[in-house]
Amino acid sequence: MTADALGRQAAELASLLSRLVRSISTFDENDPTMHLPIAQLRVCNILSDGPLTISALARELGTTVSAATQIADRLEATGTVERVPGQHDRRTKSLRLTDQGTTLLRGRRQRRETRAAAVLGEMSPAMRARVLETLRDLLVASADSTQASDGDEATLPTI
Repeated sequence: MTADALGRQAAELASLLSRLVRSISTFDENDPTMHLPIAQLRVCNILSDGPLTISALARELGTTVSAATQIADRLEATGTVERVPGQHDRRTKSLRLTDQGTTLLRGRRQRRETRAAAVLGEMSPAMRARVLETLRDLLVASADSTQASDGDEATLPTI
């Protein structure tokens, strides 16, 4: 495959994924997560996997500790996250979602799953299985390419 063909396919994939996410994440004025800046929403999604130190969060975000701290401060002010003593060292602080933050994300996830179910319901069972298998393969390839490019243990993308 030529570099041009690969580039065209990469552009199409990026466009399709973006459009798919927009389709499944339909705008709902009553959804409180719609009012969160994308960086704050991304932090909440990352923290849904468990508490992290600010430095670990900054690495995950690909930003500075200062920028991660500013985002955390804003989320803490809204009651979405809280600082807690570190799991292994009480002198460190970790960020974790509050019950309010967890409820916020759970509602968002449920709305997305409902929309995804409606989309998948338009497909045959065989087509659904192929699509899901292909997306899993794509996610694995994405994690593999991330690991190869930065040498660190790959983490799966968060949307």
